Amino acid sequence: MLTTRSMSSAEISVELGSEIFSVHNFEAPGTTVTTTKEELIGFLKEMYTMRRMEITNDTEYKARTIRGFCHLYDGQEAIASGMEAAMTKDDSWITSYRCHCHALLRGCTVEEVFAELFGFSNGATKGKGGSMHFYNKEHNFYGGQGIVGAQVPVGAGLAFAAKYNTPEGEKMPIAVAAYGDGAANQGQIWEAANMSKLWDLPMVFVAENNRYGMGTSTARHSANEKYYTAGGEVIPGIRINGMNVLAVKQGFAAVREYCSSGNGPMFVEFDTYRYHGHSMSDPGTTYRTREEVGGVRQARDPIEYVKKLLVEHELCSADEIKDIEKEIRASVQESLKAAKAGKFPEPDELYRDIYATTDMKHAPQKYIRTPDYHKSIRQ
Repeated sequence: MLTTRSMSSAEISVELGSEIFSVHNFEAPGTTVTTTKEELIGFLKEMYTMRRMEITNDTEYKARTIRGFCHLYDGQEAIASGMEAAMTKDDSWITSYRCHCHALLRGCTVEEVFAELFGFSNGATKGKGGSMHFYNKEHNFYGGQGIVGAQVPVGAGLAFAAKYNTPEGEKMPIAVAAYGDGAANQGQIWEAANMSKLWDLPMVFVAENNRYGMGTSTARHSANEKYYTAGGEVIPGIRINGMNVLAVKQGFAAVREYCSSGNGPMFVEFDTYRYHGHSMSDPGTTYRTREEVGGVRQARDPIEYVKKLLVEHELCSADEIKDIEKEIRASVQESLKAAKAGKFPEPDELYRDIYATTDMKHAPQKYIRTPDYHKSIRQ
């Protein structure tokens, strides 16, 4: 679990720029942010660890040690890192199948991420979930979701629970349901939004707009590309530069304050970009050019932005940053080695974590599907 941020040293002031936020029926946060050397180094370590982990996942998938579906998050690290900086562990978080890095911030280790992708029992969910189904109840991370958009109604349920369990007059934990632009027009999102507003739930609808729903650009699949305005005149929204970790933290802190104070839900859109294709079966270059991807890396990379701040404010030298990166690369490789020492779950794990009891002999007989039962169904 990554816990590297701090605000202990002298603060520095950073001007984010005038186009960092766009708002809908909401007051824009200030564009001047205070931060420290410790916080910036913490962000650098978090995001670089995510980047190296995902690049390693790419390599392992191509080596066929990782099978099945696998959706990587490199390029979008500032969203997860900035949001987590603005939240507490009492806040609930559920996301889509692109969930490795969210899990890392909510209690999983790099080793547990790798092991889960290998299907090993030392993985985050004992090798049973795989790429799309990380989970950590202790830290209110309710995992990834393989069905497009299906996590959002669950997020609304988490928001309902947060309101139900909070004494009247007190600030509530929030519930975040994150999804991509490809899911943004799912009917279940509109239904969840309607109920969330009717009941004024502390629910945050987070659209991570990485420009392409699988291989289809937003211009081709959305009549309204301003996802933060999806709440019409009843639910406010904000669009945040999702490649700038300080902007994400600043903007999302304002969102959290609004929702936790009993004002109801909000829509948040993060303007971001994924470097890999939609999944490992997608080279990511048939519907966009290599020049486009390279241009974003050159101009907007979230890690390079933090490194630039550290150097320009004379908080860290380029050589010190290289040493940090070298240390992280070595740590990720050690985690990979440890993960590979794991084993597949024992066969009887097939029957665990399914019923309220963990022993099949105590499970209600009517719920046990025997071969004879399936044979009778087929007949």
